[in-house]
Amino acid sequence: MSQHKEQQGFLTFAQNTDQVDYLQLAYLQALNVKATQVQNRFAVIVDKQTAARVTDRHRQVFDYVIELDNPAALPFANEPAAFTLTPFKETVKLESDLLFTRSIDHWWTAFRLRDVYLPTAARTYLDSVGTVRRYRESFDQNHLPNVYNGLMYFRYSQCARQFFQTTSRIFNNWELFRTQLKSVDGPPTTDVVYALAALMVGSDQVTMPSMDFLNFVHMKSGFNGWSDTRTWTETVMNERDGDIIRINNINQLNPVHYHDKTYATQELIEYYEQRILVSS
Repeated sequence: MSQHKEQQGFLTFAQNTDQVDYLQLAYLQALNVKATQVQNRFAVIVDKQTAARVTDRHRQVFDYVIELDNPAALPFANEPAAFTLTPFKETVKLESDLLFTRSIDHWWTAFRLRDVYLPTAARTYLDSVGTVRRYRESFDQNHLPNVYNGLMYFRYSQCARQFFQTTSRIFNNWELFRTQLKSVDGPPTTDVVYALAALMVGSDQVTMPSMDFLNFVHMKSGFNGWSDTRTWTETVMNERDGDIIRINNINQLNPVHYHDKTYATQELIEYYEQRILVSS
């Protein structure tokens, strides 16, 4: 039986830790997708422990709850499973701490210009391309493609299979790859692994720098020019107007990678539950 049940949809991972309830973030994201997108089918990949916390209320919003058979010890090392587990022929994979402020349904047409699409830039809250490089010194020193994994697209294809097989090989042999890189210590990050994989399969096959609107707002404090000693929610004014997130009185029109997990409040979840569950 084919794994693909539908043509297109959104996918995220939710593997809870002692510090973060990723299932709650994924639930908020699924509610947000249902509220803002016309094409809004949603799948979440969980480990066994997180699966045990999935409630009937969650299942009202998640179209698919998919359990990992043999999850890796490092949660982000499970990323390659997106290709083999997605129920969609075309998938937009999201970090779970990202929200949409308006429809991106028109983006699907642009995504389809590639079998795999990774953004090569992220934006600040001022809607300018981020230029801060202190988080990306290893990218610069190793001449890696400047890719971001907060939002990506792939469809069932040989190129996508090759890309995810390559990411799997990098995760599984990280110490070997790490010793060949400058200024890279400790466990792998998904951005670095994706950049290496893009380099190996051909960055021109998985990026479209000319399509610079296909990206997201990155709310890591230092990325926006603020001190990393405080979260952005502690640094600047933020408010909501329906689905719009307004930061220092500037409407955010691109998807917002809010990064600070405390942004996903129960109040915000209840707002979207009123939109989606009560009205359905």
